[in-house]
Amino acid sequence: MSRIGKKPILMPAGIKIIQNNANLSVQGPKGTLSLKVPQGIEVALEDKTIVVKKTSDDRNARSYHGLVRTLIENMVTGVSAGFEKKLEISGVGYRAEASSDKLKLVIGYSSPSEYIIPDGIAVRVDKLVNIVVSGIDKQLVGRVASEIRALRKPEPYKGKGIRYAGEKIRRKVGKSVGS
Repeated sequence: MSRIGKKPILMPAGIKIIQNNANLSVQGPKGTLSLKVPQGIEVALEDKTIVVKKTSDDRNARSYHGLVRTLIENMVTGVSAGFEKKLEISGVGYRAEASSDKLKLVIGYSSPSEYIIPDGIAVRVDKLVNIVVSGIDKQLVGRVASEIRALRKPEPYKGKGIRYAGEKIRRKVGKSVGS
């Protein structure tokens, strides 16, 4: 029994939901997102709430019940408020510059690294070392942030690299000369 799947989703003002057979589309002030609802799951629209129900009790329906409810809630949040992930660059001489479709990173390699920003994502750079990735699709925002971080993961000795804001890096002690 999915506890998450049973919770209703509250719809904020300005959100419009369109349901065609197995396709569910959520429209809001920031954009439109859609989802293909799997078999065994039914989405019911009540006055100001969305309720996700299982039509059968087989394994797939039980598995998808909480997942579909969470995906719909993320879609509603995304088109109304949006999502963002913050990254920090640390290291001497490390910096970033954002243009309309590229993110140029100077992160200790012989030439600058470039990351092409996908459609639907906005990247902003503050003070040359803080990167803010924002968009309406939570999965895409998280994927882009992880791909940018993977360009230069933080290393454990000096902590240089790209890390999520607030991420703690476990530091190691370097080699020392014995006496």
